[in-house]
Order: sequence, then C-alpha cells, then structure tokens
Amino acid sequence: MKTCPVSFVGAGSGDPELITLKGRRLLDTADVIVWAGSLVNPALLKGVRAEIHDSAAMDLDAIIDILARSWRAGKKVVRLHTGDPAIYGAIREQMQRLDELGIPYRVVPGVSSALAAAAAVKAELTVPEVTQTVIFTRQSGRTPVPERESLRHLAAIQASMCIFLSVSMIDTVVDELVAGGYPQQTPVAVVEKVTWPDERIVRGTLATIAGRVREAGIRKTAMILVGRALGRDDETVSRLYDEGFSHGYR
Repeated sequence: MKTCPVSFVGAGSGDPELITLKGRRLLDTADVIVWAGSLVNPALLKGVRAEIHDSAAMDLDAIIDILARSWRAGKKVVRLHTGDPAIYGAIREQMQRLDELGIPYRVVPGVSSALAAAAAVKAELTVPEVTQTVIFTRQSGRTPVPERESLRHLAAIQASMCIFLSVSMIDTVVDELVAGGYPQQTPVAVVEKVTWPDERIVRGTLATIAGRVREAGIRKTAMILVGRALGRDDETVSRLYDEGFSHGYR
C-alpha cells in the first residue's frame, strides 16, 4: 500500500472558507491532524474524522514524533498551519527533520494574512508608476532580524510593505520607517484578526497610526500595511485595459 506524504496545509487567515479546496479535502480525509491551535480557526476542524492534536503547547520533538509515528502507521497526516506556511510558518525545521527521517511531505499553500488584509482594506498593493514591489517583513524583537533587512533599511525603497508580528512595537515600527525615508503622511492600515468575525481596521498615516492603534487597544494578531498604494486619492490606472495599449493577453 502506498503511503501518502505528510501534508503541510495553509489554513488561511481565519475565515474557514479561505482554505483551498485541496486543503479542505486533505482535512476531510485525514486520519491525523496536528494543528496550530492558538492561531487556526477551530471551525476548520468541525466534522473531521481525524485524530486531532493541538500543537500550541508542543515543542518540535513532540510534533515530529506524532507526524512520524502516524505516517509510519500508514495514516494520512496533515500539519495545519495558519495563513500560508511559507511566510513565518516555521515549517522549515519540520521539513528538515522529516528529510532526516526519510519521510515524504508536500506543502499546500493558503491565503496569507498579508493578502487578506489588503483585501479587507480594498487595496491593490502594486500600483503602476507608484510602486511595483511588495515587501513582507517584521520588526526585530524576540526574534532578531538581520540588520541589512531592518525596517529602516527597507524603508528607503518606499515600496508597499506588509509588516507581520510587530503591532505590539508600533511606535518603534513608525520611528524606523520614518527614519528610513517614508514621509510622515504615508498611508497606513492596521488590520486586527483579518477575516475573523471580530476583525478590526484602523487607518491613519505614519504621523497618526501609533496613537490610533493604542487607542483601539490592538496589541497582537494584526497586520500592518504601509505605502502610497493604500492612498485613496491617487488616480493612476493600469494600462492593461487602456484602449490604446497593445498586448497579448488580458
């Protein structure tokens, strides 16, 4: 009997309908699910037939032990992560351990909180002649960031920026972005618990956002979006649908 690979599945940003069809199928047919219980919406596990393990209190050894034992027993195994597992998903060390054990695996992408936040604020992060670059990053904290990738250095590009895991340091974030070159009037949106029922959006500029975030009491589980692409008064349009623009595809 052919044993299925372990499946790392992105659960999406919170809304249980934002998991991919493939991810949903893997959950529904799994025998064992190890899920990030402190972050993933438990509604995704409603009705599944699998044996469920919450990894919130587990270390890496405990997680790998369950994945390995279950796979060797011929079971269909899913490791369920929040958002998209490729971005701050902590799957690299798990994949390395499975490689060492000779256990096959696959990765199924999910909707990142960064893209869900852009949708929530109705923004296109790439705007012609404004910015064509999107940076996913975080402020240095308990987990260090290489100095060459500090917010201050990245700010010099003045691209659209999606800042993860940093809202508790909003004052430092603002100081670093301004020191790096973003104007004080640069638009900012902070989206707390994006796509969850209690989602909240706070808008402002680099001059005002820190105070508004503190006033709202937002301290975790929030995405910070920064950049001119968030502005509502820019009338720049794409050439894709311009009647005078020649192209091969639309």
